Amino acid sequence: MTDENNVPVPVPEPVPEQPKKRPRGIYLLPNLFTTAALFCGFYAIVGAIQDRFEVAAIAIFIGMILDGLDGRVARMTSTESAFGAEYDSLSDLVCFGLAPALLMYEWSLSSLISVSNLLGKLGWLAAFIYTASTALRLARFNTQIGKVDKAYFRGLPSPAAAAVMAGFVWVCTNYKLDGASLVWVAWVITIMTGFLMVSPFRYHSFKNLDFKRVPFITASVIVMLFALVSIDPPQVLFVCFFIYALSGPFFSLLQFRKRRKAAASLPTTKSD
Repeated sequence: MTDENNVPVPVPEPVPEQPKKRPRGIYLLPNLFTTAALFCGFYAIVGAIQDRFEVAAIAIFIGMILDGLDGRVARMTSTESAFGAEYDSLSDLVCFGLAPALLMYEWSLSSLISVSNLLGKLGWLAAFIYTASTALRLARFNTQIGKVDKAYFRGLPSPAAAAVMAGFVWVCTNYKLDGASLVWVAWVITIMTGFLMVSPFRYHSFKNLDFKRVPFITASVIVMLFALVSIDPPQVLFVCFFIYALSGPFFSLLQFRKRRKAAASLPTTKSD
């Protein structure tokens, strides 16, 4: 550009647009589901203290449904945030860590103290190991976001572990079984689920499933699964999640045997 005397005039550089700052605050919709899941965990703890074991187990399963919805709602509405992820982990620790451990302790493990003080310590120690394993599992999961394959979980997910614990109590109370008579079974289940949460076994996450369009066979299986759950909810849910808990060690063992067989079939070269 030039002025009237044909003297070049410098052209001003365009001012870059400043990025819009997000308003301060938290997203309400996904955090409402997280808060509801946290309430279910708290309600389960209160129910376990009041010896309402069936109600406590059902509250944990409802918390599982709500915990699965908050992440999906956040992704669908583009309201994901670091605050929501941290809040979800704290809610999971209460709903899937403290609540199932206290439920199992109040229903069965606390009866060990009537035998001896040493066995009583083994009871609350098992509940603590499960709770600590849940915290370690959640901390490891948060540090591995974006670094591992999303199709698989490393270690048993805490909601599935809580489903095994709550499902076992729900089945036994439904069949009028006393927790004191099954105390060693309860102890083994508590320790086992705690170990599986911090184990290196891989579990399918089912995150790669497209629920918008599914094959007809898949839709039929889902309908049949709902029908089976409606027939006997505690027994079907417990069996399904117990099989899922065992799937990690089972498939890891199969992969180990395949790798060992493949390594054995490789030709060996002899040196002179």
